[in-house]
Amino acid sequence: MKRKTKQMGDGSFIDAIIIAIRDLAQPKVSEVNPVPKHVRIDGKTCLITGANSGLGRAAAAELARRGANMILACRPGHAKTCDEIKRLSGSENVEMMEVDLSDLRSVHRLCDQLSSRNVKIDIAVLNAGLALQKATRTPQGYETMFTVHFLASRVMIDRWLKDGVIRPSGQAGETPRIIFVSSEAHRSSHTIDFDRLGEFTDYKPGEGFKYYGISKLVMCTFATELSRRLNTGGRTEVAVHSMCPGGVATNISRETPFILKPLVNPLLRYFFQSPQEAIGPVIYLCCAEEAGTDTGIYLHLMQRKSVSPAAADEKNGTRLWEASEPLVTNSRE
Repeated sequence: MKRKTKQMGDGSFIDAIIIAIRDLAQPKVSEVNPVPKHVRIDGKTCLITGANSGLGRAAAAELARRGANMILACRPGHAKTCDEIKRLSGSENVEMMEVDLSDLRSVHRLCDQLSSRNVKIDIAVLNAGLALQKATRTPQGYETMFTVHFLASRVMIDRWLKDGVIRPSGQAGETPRIIFVSSEAHRSSHTIDFDRLGEFTDYKPGEGFKYYGISKLVMCTFATELSRRLNTGGRTEVAVHSMCPGGVATNISRETPFILKPLVNPLLRYFFQSPQEAIGPVIYLCCAEEAGTDTGIYLHLMQRKSVSPAAADEKNGTRLWEASEPLVTNSRE
């Protein structure tokens, strides 16, 4: 019997570390070129979720340096981040907007503020993420990773399109971009239970990375379906992409069991990329000319790949869209 290869999202946090180290060490194929330092996006409005730390913070500083008008969409309690990004980038065009992506009422408040100010987002980087070891409920009763990685994004994008915050355009240089920071964990062996989508599952310590992988599969499936629905007839009007930055030494390890932190944190720092080293695919998808004329790109590190067959399956995309529609409709309750 052929032995099944374990994927990130199948096992424990330590399994995920080992797999991420393996990914960084593997030969690179189908590389895309880093965006040269002189390429700028002056005047473009860019919103990044989870910009208070890690990859989001590093990407926000680099995009601000390249001329973007930055909106940092972060959890409350990170007011100093705005000044830090200004200092790192040398740009004053940076502002903070508070949002708790685990609370859909907070998500709607952010959308209301953007709409009332007539903000037009040119680039949205949906970066916020977390890896929990045991299940927690959001204020609306959903599982937290499902909400932060998928449902909050579905609600925001639905609102942004209806409110004109994101305005589809096939005109060269005017096409908005939506980038999902996902994970190779979406290739895990688990599947989406469409019949129970959104129902709370009380998973235990040791099962967290299974549900992390599922939440990232939902994210990638949604990104693929969103790209299909927004771009028809061979014309790109909203460039929708997703990516995995590879192993990054960020505070996503905050949910590591306390007894393992003395081991895990040095491993992350030694073997993984720093956030500044890992932002290449984010900057490519935000700034490269070809990423504004194409749609449906998936990058792992700086390699262009296909999403998993499950995430690419059009039937799965349709089922996810239809199953999540009631959750969006009821999201103000």
